Amino acid sequence: SLFAKMGAVCDVYDAITSNRPYKSGWDPAESMRKMGQWAEGHFDLTVFQAFAKSLGIYPVGSLVRLTSGLLGVVVQQSSGALTTPVVRAFYATKTQERIAPAILDLSEPACLEKIVAREDPARWNFPDLQTLWAGDMVPNIT
Repeated sequence: SLFAKMGAVCDVYDAITSNRPYKSGWDPAESMRKMGQWAEGHFDLTVFQAFAKSLGIYPVGSLVRLTSGLLGVVVQQSSGALTTPVVRAFYATKTQERIAPAILDLSEPACLEKIVAREDPARWNFPDLQTLWAGDMVPNIT
């Protein structure tokens, strides 16, 4: 049934992104990439495509690098385009130090930031990454 096909996609995404006692969860964007490789033959393609569209190209929790060199974590999808989510910037790669977290809505016309790359969270080893994307929103900056 359609509901079983939807449940299968959601179940796999949850399983590979969740932390378990025996393994760490995968990054959301990497999980979507891998699921996309598995899609044909594993999932109903139409259901998987709808799931991917709802999560966006950079799912919530994805660590991204912005044009300015700031690192941020995706906190929500925007109503704009799939490539312009709302990001909580918290680290300056140029100075190699934390900054006060700030919310950037990349879909806003006044926002000059764009995503230039997805970053591997394991490379940066931020112990509070999950807290950063799940925490309360802070005032916008652009």
